[in-house]
Parts: sequence; C-alpha cells; structure tokens
Amino acid sequence: MIEVANRLKNVEEYYFSKKLRQVGLLKSQGKPIINLGIGSPDLNPPERVLNALVETFNEDGAHKYQSYQGIPELREAIADFYNNQFNVALSPLTEVLPLMGSKEGILHISMAFLNQGDEVLIPNPGYPTYESVTNLVGATPVFYDLNEDSGWLPNLVALEKRGLEKVKLMWVNYPHMPTGTLATNKLFEDLITFAKRHDILIINDNPYSFILNKYPRSILKYKGASEVCLELNSLSKTFNMAGWRVGMLVGKSEYLKAVLRVKSNMDSGMFLGIQKGAIEALYCSDMWYLSLNSVYEQRREIVWKIADALKCTYNKRAAGLFVWAKLPEYLDAEEYIDLILKEKSIFITPGTIFGSNGKGYIRISLCAPQEELEEALARLK
Repeated sequence: MIEVANRLKNVEEYYFSKKLRQVGLLKSQGKPIINLGIGSPDLNPPERVLNALVETFNEDGAHKYQSYQGIPELREAIADFYNNQFNVALSPLTEVLPLMGSKEGILHISMAFLNQGDEVLIPNPGYPTYESVTNLVGATPVFYDLNEDSGWLPNLVALEKRGLEKVKLMWVNYPHMPTGTLATNKLFEDLITFAKRHDILIINDNPYSFILNKYPRSILKYKGASEVCLELNSLSKTFNMAGWRVGMLVGKSEYLKAVLRVKSNMDSGMFLGIQKGAIEALYCSDMWYLSLNSVYEQRREIVWKIADALKCTYNKRAAGLFVWAKLPEYLDAEEYIDLILKEKSIFITPGTIFGSNGKGYIRISLCAPQEELEEALARLK
C-alpha cells in the first residue's frame, strides 16, 4: 500500500465517525440503542423550506452548476438575517459567503490564512475539528484553557504572557460547544482589543445562537470587529437542516475574497433547491424560534433528570443543544459511558472528546424524541 501523507500522522478519524459505526453494529445485533451522543436535530425543517426545495426541481437551470458565491437571493437573505437577528449590517455582494456547512468553512479559512509554523489558538474543551484541520494544513495548535472555575471563558492575560508572536488565528465558539456557555459583552469587546493588539484573526463559530438562548449575539456587532473578526454560522441547528449542509461565512470583504480563492477550487456551487430552501428558512418568523425552543425546553427537563440519575452537576443557564454535566470525581467518563452503552444501551459522549479539560464531564444531546429520553431515564433509574 502507498504510504499516506505526513499530514495524516497527527489526524485521527473523527470520533463520531468511529463511534457511530459501533453504535450501528450494536443496533444491527438487536440492541435497543438510544443515541444521546450527537447534535443532529431529529425534527423537520420548516414546511416552507421543504416546499421551496421541491418547487425548484423543474425550474430551468436548476440542475446546472451554481455560483461559487451562492445565488444573489441567498446572499441577500443572509444579510437580512444578520440585520434582523443581530443588528449587523452586511453587504450581500462582498461580505457574505454561503458555504456547504460551516464545517467546510473551518478548512477553507485555515487553508486561506495558515502556513506551516503558524500557531492557532484553540479552545480546550472545544470542537475537535479546529485541531484536526490545523494539523492538516501543517500549522501548530495552541490550546487555551476553558474551565468551570473561570466560567468557561478564556484568560486573555495568561495567553499574552505565554507569547503570541507566531499566532495567526484564534477560534472562539459562543454559545460554546460543548458547555453551552454564553459570551458576555465584555468578552467580545476584550477579544477584539486582544486581536488588534496582536494582529490575530478571530473566527467566532456561531451555530447555536438561537437554541435555548434569549439573547443571540454576533461578535460582528461590536465596535472594531470587522477589522479582525469573521463569523461562521449554520442552518443545521436553528432550522433542523443538518443534512442539507448550508452554512455561511460573514465579515470583511478582503478576508472573504481570500477564502473564496480556496473554496472555488474545491466545489462547484450548492444545488439550487437547497439555496431556495435556505432562503425560506432565513425569513422564518419569530414563531418558528418559539416553537422550536418549546420542544427543546421540554426535552431539557428530562435530560436534567437523566443527569441527576447519573449523580451529575450542571448549569441550568447554559444554551445550545446539549447538557454539559460533571460526573462524580470517582468515575472515569470514558469507561462510564462505555458501561452505560453496554448495560443500558444508551450512547452519551464523554467530555474528553473535546479536550483534556473535558475530563470528568459528559455531554448529553437534546436531539432525541421525548419518548426516547423518557425511556433512557427509566433505564438509568
């Protein structure tokens, strides 16, 4: 066999890719698995979204290649969405770039701005893809600590003391995954000042703003952010469109032009029907958000009881699609969740998947029907 590229030596297969194969095998053997591990919404997108997709099938040109930058109507809808929901003004011509899911954007941004030897600030705990993509492009991950004592917020003073001369990018993610922590006004203001002082590009990964969160925020709303910040967003969580692969990168036109130079060499545009459906989603009324969160509030009540049954502690003020819970100190999270999977047929994610500061924690997803959550609770009791 031909030897794999050196870039793969520090990159493992994505945890959920491996774990879901194991879960699938157990299901094929007749195990009644309840999956509370991943944040893939099980609810349907808005009806108007589905109708828009179907109505596009017979349009002239619907099945041809589409623009690398998305159709103008989609860029306008994204700009309107940011204006209406975040009070952020964007030019649909130059400051909006639709993506095939925001995960794609993490790779495109990294390829556009990072060279070998550049350092990247990555949250610990945080989304594992930040590290793996940094390794794939030959840059160096530098982890910054988030922990319960500091409210899962970064200590920028400590980062400055370690030296930042080689740092080029910083990933931030608020509302934070996996902990559900919300950013404060001060945090975003401090991050912008920090980025200017050290010539760092900050990317806020922002897909959870509308899930169990009364005050959605964009970092781009804050003074000076456009000079040093970009923001990724997604329709996956807010509109139950994870499998559609629709996201966006927004911010300064010069930055987006650089990312487009990568993106335009890696895909041939998004299917027109998906773009038309995305437009409808972005113009949903407030009733959509209220009804969606009503479902998640009911589910979260049960998940809190599941966490109680596991003798965990957790923060009831957290946002997002998960409950981040701390196990009793005498339990090893990875061993414990494997035991629960084996004996109770329930899959829960151990916190160590998201970094060393996730040790002792578990993450329980709200993306399961209420009946399954009730059944999981009954098994654990």
